[in-house]
Amino acid sequence: MDQGNNRNQNRNAGKRDAYGSNRREDRPQARRREDGHDRDSRRSFDGGERRDRYARSEGDRGRDGRSFDGRSGEKKAERRFDGRPDGKKFEGRERRQQPGRSGHGGLSARDVALRALRSVARDNAYAAQALDRELSGARLSDEDRRLVSSLFYFALENRLHIEHVLAARLKTRPEPEVMDILILAAAQILFMDRIPDHAAVDEAVKQTRRAHREGLTSLVNGVLRSLIRDRDAGELQLSDRDVDPEAYLSEKYSIAPELVRRLVAAYGVEGTEEIAAWSPERHADTIRPNRLRMTDAEFEGWLSRNGFAWERAKVPGAYKVSGAGRIAAHEGFRKGLFSIQGQSSMLAAYAVGAKPGMQVLDACAAPGGKTCLIAEMMMGTGRIYAWDLHAHRVELIRAAARRLDLDNIRAQVRDATKPMESMELAMDAVLVDAPCSGLGVMGDKPDIKYRLTGEAIDALLPVQQDILSACAACVKPGGVLVYSTCTLLPEENERQVEAFLRLHPEFAPDANDKWLPEELRTRFKGGCIQILPGRDGLEGFFIARMRRKADSYGR
Repeated sequence: MDQGNNRNQNRNAGKRDAYGSNRREDRPQARRREDGHDRDSRRSFDGGERRDRYARSEGDRGRDGRSFDGRSGEKKAERRFDGRPDGKKFEGRERRQQPGRSGHGGLSARDVALRALRSVARDNAYAAQALDRELSGARLSDEDRRLVSSLFYFALENRLHIEHVLAARLKTRPEPEVMDILILAAAQILFMDRIPDHAAVDEAVKQTRRAHREGLTSLVNGVLRSLIRDRDAGELQLSDRDVDPEAYLSEKYSIAPELVRRLVAAYGVEGTEEIAAWSPERHADTIRPNRLRMTDAEFEGWLSRNGFAWERAKVPGAYKVSGAGRIAAHEGFRKGLFSIQGQSSMLAAYAVGAKPGMQVLDACAAPGGKTCLIAEMMMGTGRIYAWDLHAHRVELIRAAARRLDLDNIRAQVRDATKPMESMELAMDAVLVDAPCSGLGVMGDKPDIKYRLTGEAIDALLPVQQDILSACAACVKPGGVLVYSTCTLLPEENERQVEAFLRLHPEFAPDANDKWLPEELRTRFKGGCIQILPGRDGLEGFFIARMRRKADSYGR
């Protein structure tokens, strides 16, 4: 018996990805933020219709002066799995059901994950929206719910990679329902150490049978067992990196070939791989205190008293925290003591340089994370105007302002591509956090990697230009204009700024870099900084700071 156990342990301990690196533990690359209100660094277009991780209504796309990802502000499902998929009992709990087995709702964790995956693949649903919908209708234990999230996101993050290795073991591609079952099982086999291979195979066969595809159970069993054998033998092959590096990067990191081509053109093969390989920190959320309630020192004491494990993050005023459960459900969050917000998102707000008494426009504001930080920087004085095209999105801004008790925010339904004559030359500062392709936050939005098309990126460029030009008219002489995106492509970033400055000689790059952490200031050139995931350890962001010349009173 001990020998058998040792063989099983050795087999599972030897689970590596097909290319020699240690496989990750059974949790996805990053925990999904549970609150969308302030985690607004993930504002982008994912090529289908919307995002997180994600949720927006059918008309929320297009020239609306905001991100195409349509963050709804809904709470997001966690991606962490802390349960035990080995069938052992969970001590100290009334319910001692094996994770992954059917709950009272009749569906197993794998069934729920499969339904969510199917919704994304076939119905073009957004990841968090699909997952939240399926979890809300399932009666599962907390362990099973975390398992669902892990299964779903591992399959989603690695879909193109998995399809590539499965294709070598399939004579023809099976129907979509069976292909999704294979993809979910392969994600467990290739990327999830704590799920035994036999369990992944057996459950996939059962799912095939429950889908009334009895005749394909032998195919599913054979393909998955072949995958296990070839993985253990080191025979899962990708394209040769030296011969075709773009194909290799696409296959290994599940990024569409067109996106790889554009990234390689901008950053080279090595730089693109560094970007693709980076993943957000898995065990921590980034939060910041409400500046009107607490100083940093007071907040640190509050964190310690309330059981948080915390450390100061790279960006001043940001803290990485863990150990306090679901962060968006914490009483301190509900009372407005802190916000959940990415560090690069905070930097875009810092670039505005807001001071008490100023008049500021946040042109693409929903759901309000940057708006609220700017309002706090103004110490509740002055006025910040926050625009979004859709009324329900504007309500998210208002809700965030109410939670934080910020009275100096005026949220308004407004198309940011249209000039507003009543505000012309009236604002001390304008922030344009433009709709973008979102390639800087692929770690948080895995489905964007294969949904986004070159055509979709190209369609964004005139929208960005129109918003920037229309909103620049609101900047008073001597005032600041900030343009930011959460993407990495020069055509959406540096080239947009260069084109704007050619057309608007009344503006010039602003060299003030005091809003940046000292270690990033060397990357700030010509009034611009491109933050790269991997290299800089933050979400990928572009921020440009410009200033209207003091003697300029028109376009």
